[in-house]
Amino acid sequence: MIQLAWLVPLLPLLGFTIIGLAGRKLSKGLIGLIGSGTVLGAFLISLCIFFSLHEQTHTVQVFDWFAAGKLHVNFSFTIDPLSSLFLLIITGIGFLIHVYSTGYMHDDDGFHRFFAYLNLFVFFMLLLVMGSSYLLMFVGWEGVGLCSYLLIGFWFKNTSYNNAAKKAFIMNRVGDLGFLLGMLLIFVTFGSLDYSTVFSAAHDSAGSNKGVFEIIALLLFIGAMGKSAQLPLYTWLPDAMAGPTPVSALIHAATMVTAGIYMIARSSVIYVNAEIASEVVAVVGIATALFAATIGLFQNDIKKVLAYSTVSQLGLMFLGLGVGSYTGAVFHVTTHAFFKALLFLCAGSVIHAMSGEQDIRKMGGLKKFLPITHLTFLLGTLAISGLPPFSGFFSKDEILAHAYEHNKVLWMLGILVSMMTAFYMFRLYFLTFWGGFRGTQEQHHHLHESPKSMTIPLLILAALSVVGGGLGIPGEHHWLEHFLHPAFAYTQTFVHHITPDFTHELILMAIAVAGALAAIYVAWSIYVKNKMIPVDREEDMLKGQRVVYNKYYVDELYDAVIRKPLDVLSDLGYRFFELRGVDAIVNGFGTGVKWMGSGLRLLQNGNVGFYIFAMVISIILILLVNFI
Repeated sequence: MIQLAWLVPLLPLLGFTIIGLAGRKLSKGLIGLIGSGTVLGAFLISLCIFFSLHEQTHTVQVFDWFAAGKLHVNFSFTIDPLSSLFLLIITGIGFLIHVYSTGYMHDDDGFHRFFAYLNLFVFFMLLLVMGSSYLLMFVGWEGVGLCSYLLIGFWFKNTSYNNAAKKAFIMNRVGDLGFLLGMLLIFVTFGSLDYSTVFSAAHDSAGSNKGVFEIIALLLFIGAMGKSAQLPLYTWLPDAMAGPTPVSALIHAATMVTAGIYMIARSSVIYVNAEIASEVVAVVGIATALFAATIGLFQNDIKKVLAYSTVSQLGLMFLGLGVGSYTGAVFHVTTHAFFKALLFLCAGSVIHAMSGEQDIRKMGGLKKFLPITHLTFLLGTLAISGLPPFSGFFSKDEILAHAYEHNKVLWMLGILVSMMTAFYMFRLYFLTFWGGFRGTQEQHHHLHESPKSMTIPLLILAALSVVGGGLGIPGEHHWLEHFLHPAFAYTQTFVHHITPDFTHELILMAIAVAGALAAIYVAWSIYVKNKMIPVDREEDMLKGQRVVYNKYYVDELYDAVIRKPLDVLSDLGYRFFELRGVDAIVNGFGTGVKWMGSGLRLLQNGNVGFYIFAMVISIILILLVNFI
């Protein structure tokens, strides 16, 4: 079955091709069947691969891609525990989002285009995690960037949505330059871009070329900062909410933003030899987690709260990678895929019931109108808040435990992030589902639970959010750690963690849970007991609150420091270089040719005597030239 792994990305690509070429002629039911069915087929094959892997690493050769000088690249796939786990996340969560989309997007005129883009998105993400070289990873990397642009700006008649799509595309190009430079340095250093060759050489040369390892690791991290929305390249992700809600779920849970985590986890042998770069990863991660969490405290758009939550949770994953908890980071990617996909799809169900309204200040009391959405949203909120026995508790606790052994300050900041996460998520939950309804009469009349095509994926994801923590129960029987051991085998030589004893670990867990419960109690006191509703006008906010509500004016800062100066330079270049330079030269040639033509045409006057005279003069000149 492993040798048929090439079918996994081929099926979504086939779905994209069929829907893209014939979508206008197909019924919506058939489009949904093809789009969802191809991803389901990929998931079933991935499941067979997962169970037949036996914790080994396999290379599936598809064809020779190209050779240029010393660079020889095969189009081949690496199938190991790490890639097989991501295959299940991408295709499993992706399938549920496809099914959900058949209901959510049913009345949209671009239904066929939407499913074509979704299939293409899944294809490129599968290519990214399955590729056996950095170059093939880069192809998938750029592909998901393209698909994010297409899907964020899906409703392209809205200018602000187009701007959000362009912002995501351009900001990711900044990170991609770092990734590209990192690949060039990898090839110069190791003579190859193939994982097996690079990682073996990196392991053998450990201890030497420390500076090169550091530079490679930092360049790769720049790429990860863009794709996985870390400081300072994070501002595109909240704006990506412009796309349809299933797109938000796909980007945040199963595809694009997890690419940076995967890339660093895959390159773990490089990072364990780059201590400074790993420390940078940890510091940037916790800084991003804390920064985004503070912004989430005051957001009132249901999708924006979840977006900043994603940025914050990604920061915790990078904290795990930076302190050497590669299994913990991948574990949190897995559990986060469950509850974040669930939360976004629940948000879509709420928006669907509220006739497009996304402001939580205009909601309230929805639990009696949307019982399934309410229950599943609550379970997802409990999971992301890190309460036992939900999945987020186990994965977050593992990262925090490693952070505690690495640096106590990082651990304390991680606890603070967890408390803020619990607060703003329950703030979102209470304002949306508790209290009285604050919307319009028309919205109240329209309130109803979503169709089964939308609620069934919610129930499945809710179940995974509850039991998913079983993949990594602390102790000697940590299944995921044993499963991923071959993928991180090179790191075992260099990483020696002092794991806390059971009593110590229980104390750390108790502190994290107590902090989360305290935050939840504060949220309940403010928004349920005291029935406080966030103010509508910025003028009524406290000054500090206004700064955080406006996201610390980072977008405005980028606009003033980067965009406007570039606009000025562009305008100067246009007026002086383009118009007075390039255009003047080109137009000058045209004017000269026109002037010469207007002069030479006077020679064609029809006078035979003049023609004979000109011919004689020409002959005399030719003879003189030959004589001289």
